[in-house]
Amino acid sequence: MRYVVTGAAGFIGSHLAEGLIDAGHEVVGADCFTDYYDPRLKQESASRLDVVRIDLAEEPLDDLLAGADGVFHLAGQPGVRSFGDVFPDYVRRNLVASQRVFEAAAARGCRVVFSSSSSIYGDAERLPTPETTEPRPLSPYGITKLGCEHLARAYGTSFGLDVVVLRYFTVYGPRQRPDMAFARLVGALAEGRTFELYGDGSASRGFTYVGDVVTATIAAMERGRGGATMNVGGGAEATMLEAIALLESISGRRLDLRVGAPAAGDVRRTAADTSLIGAELGWHPAVSLEEGLRAQWEWASSRVAAR
Repeated sequence: MRYVVTGAAGFIGSHLAEGLIDAGHEVVGADCFTDYYDPRLKQESASRLDVVRIDLAEEPLDDLLAGADGVFHLAGQPGVRSFGDVFPDYVRRNLVASQRVFEAAAARGCRVVFSSSSSIYGDAERLPTPETTEPRPLSPYGITKLGCEHLARAYGTSFGLDVVVLRYFTVYGPRQRPDMAFARLVGALAEGRTFELYGDGSASRGFTYVGDVVTATIAAMERGRGGATMNVGGGAEATMLEAIALLESISGRRLDLRVGAPAAGDVRRTAADTSLIGAELGWHPAVSLEEGLRAQWEWASSRVAAR
């Protein structure tokens, strides 16, 4: 098959592109290479494929989607710390870009798998959280991702867009974005630096290993029900203090920890109810938190050692 992966130089997108290539598919990668973090890291992540440098919010998409059997739309502006002057970036790179991708895909009759986020739930009233829970996002990022979901459904209803929406829960693993907690944590351990923890460490997350996310995302493209919305969660819930203790054990090092204020837009707890994706696609997470953190530690520490 010929697949387009938007955000192909990003953390999850680069792993997905590699998974598709390894399965024998043709992959067209697309990325804007924004300066949200060092573009050189993105170029390194996408070393196995040629990536079209394109701004989905304004450039023509016909050539990009030509001959495509499906689009994995992972491009977007990430991060819950999305208040203030950066908000227009979230509107442009999430809402505007996604609307244009959905419209172009609908016109071509091309299936889309859209990567949404657990951030759309906010502080969910029910845990583990099923897809039927009322969305109450607490950050502009979560609000724009929810808006993208509504756009996907609108194009499905009005223009026949064949789309599956996946809500990812806190994805981690090698090549994780440098602003994310585990990336900062393993970097601090590997380099002997101080790690600033936002809040007291009691907030918990349902962590999902990137390899499991790739498996779920490909399954959604191949056999997902059109119009479905499904959680993708690793089933490994832990507090930040528990994750720190686990990484200290894995690395054999002690972390220099500094406690800071909680970040605006962060929620206290996330946990995914994955019964729907399990029932419909037979997908279940395979990588434990310890296994996944060990893989991320080995990747990060080897990079530091190679400098």
